[in-house]
Amino acid sequence: MIAAPEIPTDFTLLQESETHFSSDTDFEDIEGKNQKQGKGKTCKKGKKGPAEKGKSGNGGGKPGGPNRMNGHHQQNGVENMMLFEVVKMGKSAMQSVVDDWIESYKHDRDIALLDLINFFIQCSGCKGVVTAEMFRHMQNSEIIRKMTEEFDEDSGDYPLTMAGPQWKKFKSSFCEFIGVLVRQCQYSIIYDEYMMDTVISLLTGLSDSQVRAFRHTSTLAAMKLMTALVNVALNLSINMDNTQRQYEAERNKIIGKRANDRLELLLQKRKELQENQDEIENMMNAIFKGVFVHRYRDAIAEIRAICIEEIGIWMKMYSDAFLNDSYLKYVGWTMHDKQGEVRLKCLTALQGLYYNKELNSKLELFTSRFKDRIVSMTLDKEYDVAVQAIKLLTLVLQSSEEVLTAEDCENVYHLVYSAHRPVAVAAGEFLYKKLFSRRDPEDDGILKRRGRQSPNANLVKTLVFFFLESELHEHAAYLVDSMWDCATDLLKDWECMNSLLLEEPLNGEEPLTDRQESALIEIMLCTIRQAAECHPPVGRGTGKRVLTAKEKKTQLDDRTKITELFAVALPQLLAKYSVDAEKVTNLLQLPQYFDLEIYTTGRLEKHLDALLRQIRDIVEKHTDIDVLEACSKTYHALCNEEFTIFNRVDIARSQLIDELADKFNRLLEDFLQEGEEPDEDDAYQVLSTLKRITAFHNAHDLSRWDLFGCNYKLLKTGIENGDMPEQIVIHALQCTHYVILWQLAKVTESSSTKEDLLRLKKQMRVFCQICQHYLTNVNTAVKEQAFTILCDVLMIFSHQIMTGGRDMLEPLVYTPDSSLQSELLSFILDHVFIDQDDDNNSADGQQDDEASKIEALHKRRNLLAAFCKLIVYTVVEMNTAADIFKQYMKYYNDYGDIIKETMSKTRQIDKIQCAKTLILSLQQLFNEMIQENGYNFDRSSPTFSGIKELARRFALTFGLDQLKTREAIAMLHKDGIEFAFKEPNPQGESHPPLNLAFLDILSEFSSKLLRQDKRTVYVYLEKFMTFQMSLRREDVWLPLMSYRNSLLAGGDDDTMSVISGISSRGSTVRNKKTKPATGKRKVPEAEESSSSDSMWLNREQTMHTPVMMQTPQLTSTIMREPKRLRAEESYMGVYPMQPEHHQAPLDYKQQEEAARQQQERAAMNYVKLRTNLQHAIRRGTSLMEDDEEPIVEDVMMSSEGRIEDLNEGMDFDTMDIDLPPSKNRRERTELKPDFFDPASIMDESVLGVSMF
Repeated sequence: MIAAPEIPTDFTLLQESETHFSSDTDFEDIEGKNQKQGKGKTCKKGKKGPAEKGKSGNGGGKPGGPNRMNGHHQQNGVENMMLFEVVKMGKSAMQSVVDDWIESYKHDRDIALLDLINFFIQCSGCKGVVTAEMFRHMQNSEIIRKMTEEFDEDSGDYPLTMAGPQWKKFKSSFCEFIGVLVRQCQYSIIYDEYMMDTVISLLTGLSDSQVRAFRHTSTLAAMKLMTALVNVALNLSINMDNTQRQYEAERNKIIGKRANDRLELLLQKRKELQENQDEIENMMNAIFKGVFVHRYRDAIAEIRAICIEEIGIWMKMYSDAFLNDSYLKYVGWTMHDKQGEVRLKCLTALQGLYYNKELNSKLELFTSRFKDRIVSMTLDKEYDVAVQAIKLLTLVLQSSEEVLTAEDCENVYHLVYSAHRPVAVAAGEFLYKKLFSRRDPEDDGILKRRGRQSPNANLVKTLVFFFLESELHEHAAYLVDSMWDCATDLLKDWECMNSLLLEEPLNGEEPLTDRQESALIEIMLCTIRQAAECHPPVGRGTGKRVLTAKEKKTQLDDRTKITELFAVALPQLLAKYSVDAEKVTNLLQLPQYFDLEIYTTGRLEKHLDALLRQIRDIVEKHTDIDVLEACSKTYHALCNEEFTIFNRVDIARSQLIDELADKFNRLLEDFLQEGEEPDEDDAYQVLSTLKRITAFHNAHDLSRWDLFGCNYKLLKTGIENGDMPEQIVIHALQCTHYVILWQLAKVTESSSTKEDLLRLKKQMRVFCQICQHYLTNVNTAVKEQAFTILCDVLMIFSHQIMTGGRDMLEPLVYTPDSSLQSELLSFILDHVFIDQDDDNNSADGQQDDEASKIEALHKRRNLLAAFCKLIVYTVVEMNTAADIFKQYMKYYNDYGDIIKETMSKTRQIDKIQCAKTLILSLQQLFNEMIQENGYNFDRSSPTFSGIKELARRFALTFGLDQLKTREAIAMLHKDGIEFAFKEPNPQGESHPPLNLAFLDILSEFSSKLLRQDKRTVYVYLEKFMTFQMSLRREDVWLPLMSYRNSLLAGGDDDTMSVISGISSRGSTVRNKKTKPATGKRKVPEAEESSSSDSMWLNREQTMHTPVMMQTPQLTSTIMREPKRLRAEESYMGVYPMQPEHHQAPLDYKQQEEAARQQQERAAMNYVKLRTNLQHAIRRGTSLMEDDEEPIVEDVMMSSEGRIEDLNEGMDFDTMDIDLPPSKNRRERTELKPDFFDPASIMDESVLGVSMF
């Protein structure tokens, strides 16, 4: 087949060829048991001439004859879409549908074939119909062009892409129809040199169409047709082999027993099968070279995926013909496809091949060439592709372990720690197949041995070695979860793990090192947790799922097994490793997963007493916080009132706490009474005891020991003397915090008295004052502890404490005063917003490595998050967030997510106040720049550009819905305008206000204003402007010009006339003020401070205040063609030129002459102003002249070069033409031969590189 000569792919409809079929050959047994003798035995029937074909297609026959199909009449040679409708509904058996079509084909093949052609056209979503006239006289390319013109442009959908259950089933029905059609026609009709030639020619032409629907549908049909033909070719090959064997067997008989007639029959049969095989190969070559070779690199990923999926089926089904390098190279090349869907099909196709070990020899060259690509795909950005790549490598590993190098395997090994669970599970299976699935022959005799001598012992050691070599010692839970599905028996062999830890090594066996024992204990803990909780570790799952009945039973069985084993073994393990803090910490977590009822039902009380004794000894030996907290949690897990062991455990716990409290009070009394400097030994004793009490107070209510008083004395002494060791202060603060929280829980749950509330309130206020004092401590660790606890206390005792019907707790509400808020904010600015190198105090004695830097950053993020939580819940004033927001750009990489979330939450609480806070942060940065560089700074400097960029980022956070943020944006502009004109220039009005450059920053928010609100803001801006300001063109006035232009963008053509009309009305009101006007267009400070907000919110109705008015319809008189004003009327009423008060009055003639000259100058200046403004609007790259599309206007930035923000993340594929445009349908005279752009699909490294 492979060497068969290429035949033309553009078949014309045969007019004079012969057709070969009989009336019954296409209903014979598919397996070939009753197969006829082939074409040689079929009767030959000449093809009808044009006249005869026309007669048979005019519907003149009897009902049920050639003029009917499925009982429906034919009209003008066109069947009434019945075949398409039947396949679309999918209710009829496809076998009967195909049989009806074959019956129709035998009566009149032209009408039946026309029906089949229309079936493919209609399956593409085309409403056009191929008529008999077109079928007789037009070539395929002409028919396709005609059908292209008949396409419906209203929708880009077609049956293969339409949504809905009916259309989802259509694809499978469509594919099934093609397969059944070939299967039913495989004995004669497909060899008649008419039906298949016509169908292949049509599908080849459609697959080259520019219309996606044609290309997609025809490619799918052609590929399924090819698959069906491959199946036919495979059956022919099998029959030929059987015939050849029969022929050889008959010929090898002795002459007397040889049947010559049978030999001739077999020889004839073999010849006919060979002819059929040659015809099938020609058809397959035509489809492969006419459709596949072009479409496997189509611009549409779905079409490429279809081709790759089908070629995988061909190679798997008929490996003798297709599984060679000539076809494998297409799959190899397409593994570099840019679309994950196509890469996924490549991998699944290869999995079907590698799964069959008999095909491995044919895949050796392909594996050597593309192995590196497959390995690299394990890190694919599409997780589904990565999973299938790992599974494919697992199959490669099973076929031949020598193929994958150690480096290849290591690339997969580390994926067991992936956060994406399917990837990790696939990598875990690969790891298990590579390292754990092999079993030595001598292990067969010890399968029934248990413990250290079990066959799993070596595998457990291997797992420990792998875990240590991976150097990810904090991720044992992820390793266990990755292998949980494939190595459950190994991971649940806790008896073996326990034996490796407790029993002595056998003769000649190398014992585990200390590091290996720690790793084994950690892995054992993770396996017990996984079995008891039945869910993946944090970050691997979407949440706890509902367990099935079988999973629940397994969970209970595992917990019982764990408890029975470790209730006895845990005290022994703790006794052996009691001095090792790391091992003890992990071992003490095991009782959390026990079934405590077994202690009673299993008569294991003596082992419980042994466990309690070991825990008590560990508390006395250790001062490590992790160990002490693990002991505290173990007591908490065992002190469960539901079980009978509660009293036994509670007595042991109370005795331990009594001893610790008495010891602490005694040591503290001696420690505080010493007149001289405290002794180091006494300080160590106080600290170690305080650590133990604090660790237990975290999980247990120790209120009856009254620990507040002694801790208060300790902290107060530290404030007065200033020489208290920092660790004592830190743990005393933490312990006092726990005391207050437990008391709060007590008064919340029970009916507390007023005295309890007052006592708690007093203690809480005193504790907050102590924490506030320690905020100024010289030690950084103490300050961080005081800040964290203070934020927690303020959050807990805020107004939120009364939610949920707890109004009785109102006396406990505590609101921080301004001084405390300032101190908290100062701490954040001094300890969070710092450079990494400056944070040397928090890493005392530590090396400056990456681990310490990450830990320090994590600590600073927690501090910032604690303060931002106070802002979000309105515990502190929202304007304090201005100092946080202004750091957004500078510290974006470290805290950008926290600051952005804070902005979002504050905007949800109060949009207007949030906008005021944002503009305040910009004003603070502007003032800082002024203090550093002075008022004559360069507006192109990095500092000023950074402030503008920050304003642009702030503007983006407001989103696209301008109506929701309308009031907030308007208030933001109001505050910005007032700030810009707040400081007049000492040199006079001819010089710009000192903060005028701030308008350049404010213009970044202009795009967020609605069209009518821009005019309102412009009117407000005019309040602060003088007439001379509007005429200035010097560089120092550019911020004002830029800001005005941003407000005028999107207005009418005669923008200035419109604005002048509004300004005149606004100025009329202003001119009625009793206070004489001055040359400054500035609101007096006293009036501004008292009524600026009310002036903004309660202006005249003509100003369309966004806060007061709804969005007006675009029918206002302002939007109509404005009345043309005379030049002398335009600005004189808006900006009257008042004489200076110190000048002497002029006589009447002088006044008249001055007024005339003034009008002439104003007229000339106005003309210049209008011209300049219109030119600025037209040439401004950042201004929109039409705001009919607010979304586009909204994302346009007011600085050049911002369009990349709009395009970020978008992938435009302009090659796809879903439907042809209507204007140039008739102009299409030819179709593109290959609709493909290689650069848009594959990496450049693949193109032009030969496969082998």
